[in-house]
Amino acid sequence: MDSNEIKQLIENGLPGATAQIEGNDGVHFQAVIIGAVFNGLSPLQRHQAVYRALGDKMGREIHALSMQTYTPAEWEQKMTGDA
Repeated sequence: MDSNEIKQLIENGLPGATAQIEGNDGVHFQAVIIGAVFNGLSPLQRHQAVYRALGDKMGREIHALSMQTYTPAEWEQKMTGDA
């Protein structure tokens, strides 16, 4: 499993979302995921949505995934420093 495969799984499973994935050991990854799909969801619900997108790869081929999830508005605030 590589970062491009994870990116594709997330973006296919969360329509309209974009994912930035890092990780070079093949089993531990970091993700920043931005999507309107996260509007109105708690942090736990956001992570559950990502786990659903990854399906059975999580815990098997992906041993650890550290993720930050943002709505487009949250991401814009983060990038501009308007908090």
